[in-house]
Formats: sequence, C-alpha cells, structure tokens
Amino acid sequence: MLEIREVHAGYATAAVLRGASLTVSAGETVALLGRNGMGKSTLVRVVCGMTPPILTAGSVTLDGERIDHLPSYAVARHGIGLVPQGRRVFGSLTVEENLRVVPDRGGGTWSLEAVYQLFPRLRARRRQRSATLSGGEQQMLAIGRALMTNPRLLIMDEPSEGLAPTVLDVLRERLRELRGTGQAVLMAEQNVDLALDLADRVAILGAAGTMVWQGTAEQLHADPAPIHEHLGL
Repeated sequence: MLEIREVHAGYATAAVLRGASLTVSAGETVALLGRNGMGKSTLVRVVCGMTPPILTAGSVTLDGERIDHLPSYAVARHGIGLVPQGRRVFGSLTVEENLRVVPDRGGGTWSLEAVYQLFPRLRARRRQRSATLSGGEQQMLAIGRALMTNPRLLIMDEPSEGLAPTVLDVLRERLRELRGTGQAVLMAEQNVDLALDLADRVAILGAAGTMVWQGTAEQLHADPAPIHEHLGL
C-alpha cells in the first residue's frame, strides 16, 4: 500500500532524513519508533505532503502511485488520513461539527454512526464544544475526524502524547478495536509499550536518519535488545 523509499528530507538548517525507507501493507499496523528529534514527525509530514520539510530525494507511493509531489490536500484526497500531533481539533465547533466538517471520500465503512460506535464518549458529547473536552476525548475526536474521510491509510503522530495512564488505557482498547477492522495504520509513537501492543510490525528510526531496525512486534517482545540499543530504554 504505502512505500517510502530512500527518502532524504530536512529543513533550511539541517538534513533530518537520509535515506529512510518503510512500507505499510493493506490491513497492517506499523509503529514508527525513535528518540525525540530523530525525524518521526518529519517523515509523517513528508508522507502527508506538508512543507516544511523539503523532500530532496527518494519517493513516496500509495498503491503504486507517486504522491510525494502532491500538496497535502491532494494527498488526503488520495486516501491518507492524518491524526496530527497535538490533536488540533476545532475548539469552537461541537464534536459532531468537527466530525462532519471533513470531506468523505466515499465508498468506505466509516460514518458518523461508526465513529460513535468506536468512541461512545463522542456520542455522549456530540453537542459539546470541542475546546471543553478532556485531552483523551480530543484525541478520540481527532482520530474519529480522520476516519470520517474513509482513509486507505490512517497516520497517527504521537497519539499517546500528554495522556494520563487511565485515559491511555481506554484509548488503547479503542485502537485495538480499530486494528480489528482491518484499517491500515502508520503510528509514530514514543510509548514503546503501546506501540508493541498494537503494531504488527515496528520500525526504529535512528540518529543517522535511516531505519536502524525493522521487524515484528513479536520479535521485539522476544528480544528487546534493539529497544535498549536504539531507544535507550
């Protein structure tokens, strides 16, 4: 489905990615791990067509079609839904207005009712202004909003950021349900336990701007040496 091949990208003052490669198959959940500043969010921005950073080499394809030359709105129309770091819900709109504001690509299974079934809290707060929601509820809303576009691939950038453990446990259960629907997911995450719990495969982005390890979550459970070596945990 998604193929990131030998991507080089960075900002005006520094190169960040120096040949990063990664794939996500249909129905697969892939976790992207790495220390702060290693380029996880940079890679997410490249895939989603955001600038900065500047892509200087390499390619990004979705179902065999190059998308790395497209602006972000066109990438979204091709079927990539983004849950951005920091949630970025529209605080002055109600929960339901946030969910309805995005365009529906059509032909998918995600509807307002399907999102409410996945996140019952959102149904209970559907007429509440989003700025008044808790952090966990805002994260659920950000995920639901992205799903309303019926994406072929859902990308989540640091979904656990800033969440209390009890709230994170609820979100973990909802994301397990999401995984069971067959939705393809790429998740850039700091929380190793969450990543290993949800992912089929894991990729670790190293300081050199390349993937220093890729394999299954089961492999990391059996031998956590790459986590100790590359993440310092």
